[in-house]
Amino acid sequence: MVLLPAMLSVLGSGAVVEQVLGDGLATRVLLPCVFLLAVAYVSKRALQHLQPAEAKYPPYISSPIPFLGHAVAFGKSPVEFLENAYEKYGPVFSFTMVGKTFTYLLGSDSAALLFNSKNEDLNAEEVYSRLTTPVFGKGVAYDVPHPVFLEQKKMLKTGLNIAQFKGHVHAIEEETKTYFERWGESGERNLFEALSELIILTASHCLHGKEIRGQLNEKVAELYADLDAGFTHAAWLLPGWLPLPSFRRRDRAHKEIKKIFYKVIQARRRSGVRDDDMLQTLIDATYKDGRALTDDEIAGMLLGLLLAGQHTSSTTSAWLGFFLAQDRSLQEECYAEQKAVCGEDLPPLSYDQLKDMNILDRCLKETLRLRPPIMTMMRLAKTPQAIEGYTIPPGHQVCVSPTVNHRLKDIWMDHSTFNPNRYLQENPAAGEKFAYVPFGAGRHRCIGENFAYIQIKTIWSTLLRLFEFDLVDGYFPTINYTTMIHTPNNPVIRYKRRA
Repeated sequence: MVLLPAMLSVLGSGAVVEQVLGDGLATRVLLPCVFLLAVAYVSKRALQHLQPAEAKYPPYISSPIPFLGHAVAFGKSPVEFLENAYEKYGPVFSFTMVGKTFTYLLGSDSAALLFNSKNEDLNAEEVYSRLTTPVFGKGVAYDVPHPVFLEQKKMLKTGLNIAQFKGHVHAIEEETKTYFERWGESGERNLFEALSELIILTASHCLHGKEIRGQLNEKVAELYADLDAGFTHAAWLLPGWLPLPSFRRRDRAHKEIKKIFYKVIQARRRSGVRDDDMLQTLIDATYKDGRALTDDEIAGMLLGLLLAGQHTSSTTSAWLGFFLAQDRSLQEECYAEQKAVCGEDLPPLSYDQLKDMNILDRCLKETLRLRPPIMTMMRLAKTPQAIEGYTIPPGHQVCVSPTVNHRLKDIWMDHSTFNPNRYLQENPAAGEKFAYVPFGAGRHRCIGENFAYIQIKTIWSTLLRLFEFDLVDGYFPTINYTTMIHTPNNPVIRYKRRA
């Protein structure tokens, strides 16, 4: 899973700090935590002088601000910060934020270190577990030893197959039609908000099974929202036991949703009914030692599968909509492709037809290039790592930024221009293995990539058949860097139902 993007814009916006400090009890607990972090930071800086003199470390971007380092500058404009550092220091460099040292690997060659790494060298769970465990639960994802995590990923991947995808297309199309009936004939609406709600509905329908989807009412949707709100900068930076309101809502939602899942899992087991869905895949799955998954493990894996993909699909779907609204001629090309591939009467979509929608596919690919949902992929160095003549010491947060890699001037021609046709032409990036990594790469590639493509292409095939889209007074959303996933600011779009 590559759910977690660039962190620490919190300090640029001050939003989370303000929220935390607004609570008296939280403040009393938080301040000692900050003090301890500061002491740890000073100690670490002092110990750096004891490192072997012969080691050549990456260029270090110094800061006059102890402990916080470059957190504010990075938080305000992370892409600009990293691009400027790349120009000045090259593809590998380090800097400090909130007492932690981050070493970025920019460009395809440098990024290979992270994507080809073994977990014992560049560790994922020590970075991500404090975010995922309160949301998904114990015993799954980054809360288990890496070999167990790999077994769980393999189980999930078994249920993400072409036979399942073929059935998903119809389900997603129907969910989309039903949801957008409420939009009426024309108007202006928050596209990101709508697509976030729709993605939960379609993902639950396809990945959880009809029993769980059948219980997804407004109350349960609110629980999902509270649980999803657990993916915050505060959750990454602060101890999970702090009595913050968002933490309490997250923990309550986790318990309530798990109760729903337990009832469905137990009812399926008792019934003897064997539906061809992800729930049944996990009920039937066993570890290498023959042990079956517990109900709690199944519930946690279902939660992880839904919420990890929800961020990627909802954000990417919204950005794709704004790129198409910005270029009406391209939008009409995509609509014409629907008729060319499926027929003038636009019958229901099929999996094979989706594969033939090459224009829409290129638009989605270019959206993922310019607006990848994951700003930063991160690992904790456990052993010294050699790259570009430098040695990265243990303890560094080793990072790759798809956002920056996707727009490097020396790899991508017209790097900041939305141009889906670039994939029809020769491009220097084609020869670079890790120049395009919206879903990760190598052994760290996201298992949900194929489902995400099918989900987004089905949703937008349906929307293009239903509506014409325009920007509102020419406004194309700016990027919201204060959230864990880089969402569009003020994502309101204008629409008119097709005749």
